[in-house]
Amino acid sequence: MIDINFFDGVSPSILEQVCFTSKKYAKGATVHTQGKSCLTMDIVLSGSLIAYALSQNGSENVLFEFQKNSIIGANLLFGNANCYPMNIYCSSDCELLHIKKEDVLLLLHDYRFTIKFIKSISLNSQGMNKKIAMYTQKSLRENLLDYLSALSVEQKSTVVTLPISKKQLADYLGVQRPSLFRELKRMKDEGVIETDNRIIKILDI
Repeated sequence: MIDINFFDGVSPSILEQVCFTSKKYAKGATVHTQGKSCLTMDIVLSGSLIAYALSQNGSENVLFEFQKNSIIGANLLFGNANCYPMNIYCSSDCELLHIKKEDVLLLLHDYRFTIKFIKSISLNSQGMNKKIAMYTQKSLRENLLDYLSALSVEQKSTVVTLPISKKQLADYLGVQRPSLFRELKRMKDEGVIETDNRIIKILDI
């Protein structure tokens, strides 16, 4: 377990007392359902997952994407209302490390783990604030450009590959797919981007 970044520097004597459960999930599998009690903190060992909530009209609103080393459930585990507010499913084959609440409590006796635990909660809060700003303050183009800019930094290139489908991207941005396609076409016509399926070349941001 020492090889997992989240446990770097944690006392081996504490790690030896903790029960870790590793489980593999196939692409498309639902790991947690909306309304289900959060009983474990999960660490993504491989693959990617998407968290989404269903709106009243049945459409999906993508709230988070989880990649390798992402933490799931740290912000819920010790709360009074500790139910998942969203569904979480695998967008690729995944492997998760599940840690029960009592074992997380044991790990929290280690200062280095506590700092990383608090950081994971802070990142979750920042992600939620970003989504709120996306829905309430910015236009679709602004949100799309922010997303592409972040991908450009992550992939270290102005030619980026979308890690999700355009339908999933529309859900992530909180819009209908036709609206996303119209905006992408306008941006292409205006010379802001070039597109080839999931490959997008950023020309002017």
